[in-house]
Amino acid sequence: MAPEKLSKSTKPIKAVKRKLADDPSTSKPSKATKKSKTQPQLQLAQYSEDSEDDGENKADEDVQSGEEDEEEEEEEDLHGLSTDEDDSSDEEIDGFSIDITKLPTVAKDDATVYRKLEKAKKQPAADRGVLYLGRLPHGFYEDQLKGYFSQFGNITRLRVSRNKKTGKSKHYAFLEFDSSSIAKIVAETMDNYLLMGHILRCKVIPKDEAHPELWIGANRKWRVVPRHRVARVTHNKLRTPEEQAKATERLLKRQNDKKRKLKELGISYDFDAVAYSKPVSATS
Repeated sequence: MAPEKLSKSTKPIKAVKRKLADDPSTSKPSKATKKSKTQPQLQLAQYSEDSEDDGENKADEDVQSGEEDEEEEEEEDLHGLSTDEDDSSDEEIDGFSIDITKLPTVAKDDATVYRKLEKAKKQPAADRGVLYLGRLPHGFYEDQLKGYFSQFGNITRLRVSRNKKTGKSKHYAFLEFDSSSIAKIVAETMDNYLLMGHILRCKVIPKDEAHPELWIGANRKWRVVPRHRVARVTHNKLRTPEEQAKATERLLKRQNDKKRKLKELGISYDFDAVAYSKPVSATS
């Protein structure tokens, strides 16, 4: 009897399923619900992907802007650190000078140095003191040296070593104070002193070690010598008859030597003599 009941009970279930499948009013809401459920999920997924893309683009832009800022800072730092090129002697002569009014006054700021200087000034000056100054910064020339080191005492002579041809500074100089005791105090104070990014070298030169031609050109500002114009004027100047005769003799001698060497090599070659005025032939 149980199998018959089961067969009867399965028929209405199948009929209900068929009705539900054939009825469009019941099937459409189910599809609509599925679409309504999936569409927000798709929109959320697209929004999340767009937001992730925007976030990645913004992150890339931030990284690129940060890298560009770092590169600009590095370029600025490198430009600021190019001190050797700025203080080198490749620029024009005395084209740049340091404002000494902005530099610290050691003689007044340091109480110990001030007391030593006042004590040395009260003593009579027995002899003068000569100092060697090395590693001078670019822009520290005659006027700047005299103006800055006059805070210690009276400077009698000063000379900046320069290139004879170009006139550019060699970055060392010589100072002479009216008192040797003041020169010693300056050497003790300014040796290894940091000035404009350069560590100065300041030494006292004993009298017996000073070169006799040390002060040639001292207390004079450098004047550019027009060497090209001087050479042009010297070359184009009119020569006296004695100078012309001497030059002719020298040219003929060189020419005869060339002829002799060519003849020794077996080369027969004759050329006219070179002179200021060619000798007049007897036939003419």
